Amino acid sequence: INVTPNETRIAVLEDNKVQELLLERTQTRGVVGNIFKGKVVRVLPGMQAAFVDVGLEKNGFLHAADIVNANSAAAGHPTTVSKRQAPRKNRAIEELLRPGQSICVQAIRAPIADKGVRLTTEVSIASRNLVYLPIGNEIGVSQQIADPQQRSRLKSLLADCVARHSMQGGFIIRTVAESAQDQDIENDIDFVSRLWSHIVETMKSAAPASLLYEDLPLAHRFIRDLIGADLDKVHVDCQSGFDRAREFACDFVPAVADKIQLYEGAQALFEMHAVEAVIQSALEGRVILECGGYLVIDQTEAMTTVDVNTGAFVGQGDQQSTLLKTNVEAAIEIARQLRLRNSGGIIIIDFIDMQKNRDRNKVLSVLETALARDRVKTSMTPVSPLGLVEITRQRSHQSLIEIMCETCAVCDGQGKVKTPETVCYEILRKLLREDQKFKARAYTIVAAPAVIELLNEQQAHNLFELQKFIDRPISLQVDQQLPQQQYDIALN
Repeated sequence: INVTPNETRIAVLEDNKVQELLLERTQTRGVVGNIFKGKVVRVLPGMQAAFVDVGLEKNGFLHAADIVNANSAAAGHPTTVSKRQAPRKNRAIEELLRPGQSICVQAIRAPIADKGVRLTTEVSIASRNLVYLPIGNEIGVSQQIADPQQRSRLKSLLADCVARHSMQGGFIIRTVAESAQDQDIENDIDFVSRLWSHIVETMKSAAPASLLYEDLPLAHRFIRDLIGADLDKVHVDCQSGFDRAREFACDFVPAVADKIQLYEGAQALFEMHAVEAVIQSALEGRVILECGGYLVIDQTEAMTTVDVNTGAFVGQGDQQSTLLKTNVEAAIEIARQLRLRNSGGIIIIDFIDMQKNRDRNKVLSVLETALARDRVKTSMTPVSPLGLVEITRQRSHQSLIEIMCETCAVCDGQGKVKTPETVCYEILRKLLREDQKFKARAYTIVAAPAVIELLNEQQAHNLFELQKFIDRPISLQVDQQLPQQQYDIALN
């Protein structure tokens, strides 16, 4: 964990290799997990959704499918109504919400591009071992806990604790609770009970569009959610950050407090483990494989595409074994890159074509095994008729690129700029339209050096013909600050 006053960065290493990157900035902390007293602004029957003001820059989006019980959510009280019960399934959005209504909502997905935060009324509060669902009535167990006896023991243990506390609502037993004892569950129930009671009381007096509960900072969430038996130790490179992390661990997860250690080495922590280089490569579009092949990764708003290429790898056997080796290595690296970049939504992978079904199945098996190590929910489809593999990966927080980068002002995010020749033709066409409209005495073309150079040389004849046609003088002016595809036509 690298802590500075402005941001916190976490790198998760497995077998001495960075597998996951987490980043949070002090001034722009994420909103996922935060609970708000929202105000319904607009109800859209055509979309079966509503826009809700929660005090952020843009209104949040609440779909009818994410409304558990509008009356209970608006009142801010727990209820035993489950979202899985049939009565509310077919209810229209206009029956559930009305403009101006106050409603308790939680952010489940960060704002993406022009879209506001995604909201739900099914509030959940996470503790070390449990997730509490105030609006629910079921007890579930993480699918990662496979042992039937353990699942039964935990459900029975939790049911007893819930009965003793006379708590309403549902619970999900988290993966880290596999070895939890009675007291651990008791402590968690006490924590979520007190926290929910505080949220309910705050809801009563809070103004509309206000924050009721802010989720923990990144380092504390990491300690709460990820430090378990399979994690050896946590290094924190800042004394104050270490003190806060240890204090939080001692209060809420004492079993892992001793795993948190202060790093005091002479070399920067992230430099020592080559994390800075990994961060830089995770922002790039090309990833070189150890065999010599490479991946081309392109992230758009709707999806991420991955293209696998053999590159410089020629192999030592037949062609099919070369392709298989490249694809197998690519499958492992793709799963790693999705975690590093926190890519969400739809992912399309174009592996190198293989003739044998046995080879294709092996690549898919390797990919599935690698994806299973991802703590974010993923699902994979069989190979499509076009030879593509489709993956969906749950999207909640912003990706690494969305946090660290912004759209290029020159290419407007396309990754390409128009050639000087293309810009020249645009200028000539636009100048003709401007003359037809304004009939100025003269015109001055202001453009980037490469464009002006082309107008003076290769396009000089076309410029002369245009000047003769409109019968007005045209002068050229270089602007060193203008990007190549931008220009201006001044009317004199």
